[in-house]
Amino acid sequence: MSISSRLLRAWYRGHPALNVLKPLEALYCHVARRKRRRFLESDKGVFVSPVPVLVVGNLTIGGTGKTPMILWLIEHCRGRGLRVGVVSRGYGAKPPHFPWRVMPEQLPAVTGDEPLLIVQRTRVPLVIAPNRPAAVQELLRTESLDLILSDDGLQHYALARDLELVMVDAARGFGNKRCLPAGPLREPIERLLSVDAILYNGGTSDTEDGYSVQLKPTALINLVSGERRPLNYFSPGQEVHALAGIGNPDRFFKTLEALQWRPIAHPFADHAVYTSERLRFQPALPLIMTEKDAVKCRAFAAPDWWYLAVDAQPSAAFVSWLDRRLDLLQAQ
Repeated sequence: MSISSRLLRAWYRGHPALNVLKPLEALYCHVARRKRRRFLESDKGVFVSPVPVLVVGNLTIGGTGKTPMILWLIEHCRGRGLRVGVVSRGYGAKPPHFPWRVMPEQLPAVTGDEPLLIVQRTRVPLVIAPNRPAAVQELLRTESLDLILSDDGLQHYALARDLELVMVDAARGFGNKRCLPAGPLREPIERLLSVDAILYNGGTSDTEDGYSVQLKPTALINLVSGERRPLNYFSPGQEVHALAGIGNPDRFFKTLEALQWRPIAHPFADHAVYTSERLRFQPALPLIMTEKDAVKCRAFAAPDWWYLAVDAQPSAAFVSWLDRRLDLLQAQ
């Protein structure tokens, strides 16, 4: 088990050794609180976009379903007639320069996997840059937009925001509710009191403090041919290799089990780099991966490689709440 895996297990299941990290945790929390206080008390160094900004982020390290939610928001807002753009850090991206406009034909090594996935799926205008204000300015330089979505931008206080949505893995929650490095939190837990909405990925129903979101598998897509097949394409009991290089691989493997397949799990680190040699699994079986992994594997994919298309389905109450907030933003 890797060090990162052991840490994750300790954060979410508890371990007395984490108490050794209390001094570092206290320092981290102090810095995080001071950073937010500066944002609240002064507009110095904060860029205010001329169009509304909606941030989708999380409080914890690891995957919480932000990308499927971004995809849903793009389509929902377009359905309301809004012109939408996206800014993202572009984790792992190595473009010639920043900010960088992501195009569907570009390589994931240049753009980062998640930004490329979003653009290939939706053709949305998207700019990556560690400096979010610079990304917004580049986006607005070439596009007339009504709304900007900031992917994983909750802690990027240099960019002012009009709405904040926080994604939470309903199964894992907030672990021991401690900050890094003693726990999985990027900011102290009280930060949740100031966000506009909390979305529980995998929640079965809305709660007093948040809304439920389900990630629903919709189809199998072949990496080579692009053909789309229904979820009953493989018979119940079919054994498959399962590849997931995401923040919470177990969630993907459990999804395949719920579809009544028998996955041989191959978890990789989030944003892992793949080669054909790394993915030569035995015995010879169909390989099913996440859509995020697929954008990095198309160039060397085999004919029996597939990705599972997954769509976010937020609760009706959240959709109603969001529409009311969007109405207010449009009226400003």
